Amino acid sequence: MKNLKLSLLAASLIAAFAQPVFATPTFVNGLAIPATTGDAFGNSVNNGRLGFFSDIYYDNNRNEWWGISDRGPGGGTISYDTRVQRFTLDVNQTTGAISNFNVAQTVIFKNSAGTFNGLAPSPSNVLGNAFDPEGIVINPISGNLLVSDEYGPSLVEFDSNGNEVKRFVTPANLIPRNVATGTPNYGSDTGNDAGKRINRGFEGLAISPNGAYSFAMLQSATLDEGAGNGVYNRIVKFDNATGQAVGQYAYKMEAATQGRGISALVALNDNDFLVLERNNRGVGVDGDLASPNKKVFSISLLGATDVTGIDLDAPGAVFVTANKNTTAFIDLAANTPFLGGRSPEKWEGLTIGPKLADGTYLVLAGTDNDYSITQNGTPNQFEIYFNGTTGQRIACDIGTFNNCVSVPAAGGTGTAAFTGSTEGFEAIPGILHAYKTSAGDLATFTAAVPEPQTYAMLLAGLAAIGTVSRRRKNG
Repeated sequence: MKNLKLSLLAASLIAAFAQPVFATPTFVNGLAIPATTGDAFGNSVNNGRLGFFSDIYYDNNRNEWWGISDRGPGGGTISYDTRVQRFTLDVNQTTGAISNFNVAQTVIFKNSAGTFNGLAPSPSNVLGNAFDPEGIVINPISGNLLVSDEYGPSLVEFDSNGNEVKRFVTPANLIPRNVATGTPNYGSDTGNDAGKRINRGFEGLAISPNGAYSFAMLQSATLDEGAGNGVYNRIVKFDNATGQAVGQYAYKMEAATQGRGISALVALNDNDFLVLERNNRGVGVDGDLASPNKKVFSISLLGATDVTGIDLDAPGAVFVTANKNTTAFIDLAANTPFLGGRSPEKWEGLTIGPKLADGTYLVLAGTDNDYSITQNGTPNQFEIYFNGTTGQRIACDIGTFNNCVSVPAAGGTGTAAFTGSTEGFEAIPGILHAYKTSAGDLATFTAAVPEPQTYAMLLAGLAAIGTVSRRRKNG
């Protein structure tokens, strides 16, 4: 035990010195994208309205932006073909300012059994094609899309057309289940006493610069490690070649109150990451408007303990967490040019964009606006409108101001009829924020490879192999 404690102390010291130190990036500008913006399928609520932005990824090899939508506006109760959007964005190479958001392509996720659907698993012990996408990265080697899911929790690889390539193996300790019977329940927490919590699966996803490993992160603690009171999130390291997990690491949140969890994970290099941690307060379809807390932290896994076989909340458990710089890299709630100066509830997308003319980087953050739709258990859907001047929310018939009820500032479902003026109300937009790093920021960042010259070398090598093969065949 003494040797173990000394080893853990040494690992802690290594991690402490390894943690990069950053200045605070400068907020440049933002975009408010109307809630009714459509994708390639139009703009109807359940087939076409954009779902902003459960995650964002910038593919520097192809200069492409991708934004993932989650399981749809029905909260798992209404059929929705899950999808990802490739979008274009103009970036000022001097200032980092963004403009002109446009959807360029909509990709539906599918396999031989059909489309991946946002409906909750039924029967609940079989995952099937039920899918709740939350994180996305692009493998720099193959160009394939890796997508993390909350229902499983799962990690699935797709080609650029949305066809399933393979499903990674979820570690057994994360599967939502009843320990005594071993029976999983992917659709709710009923009967489960271990594994991920409902709607708290793989939320963050990152990929190592060389494409060898992916890192999927649970939104919050598992049922058997504190559940809603737990402060440790698991980061799972996957081997992209084999699809197997090769390590798990613990991240400690600031607290477990107010629905706190993580919403994004971004790789700076093989060991260092950015984590977006937030509570459930702010402007959303049904959240409490008060006290939003949305921060991006830098962490390092150097020296962190592989906790695959460790119960994180067991009495006397000894392990080294990911080393977290407790000074926020970005305070997303501090910049509020929209929504009447209020922060959105669901900051969920985060990525490092292109290098700017002065050698610094654009960092892009985005919100999930829940399609500006909520629903009851019937399920009947309602449009949510927000007034930035008064701070009021109302729930109305979709696309209209008919049959409106007031939504309380503390959140929840509105019941009292709204009879006031609807002037100044708008459906909750999706929001993008652009930040420009300082000269010393992201010094440890390594953009995804292979770079174009690596592709050229690969193609030259394949051409050479082909030439030798033809010579042998003809000789």
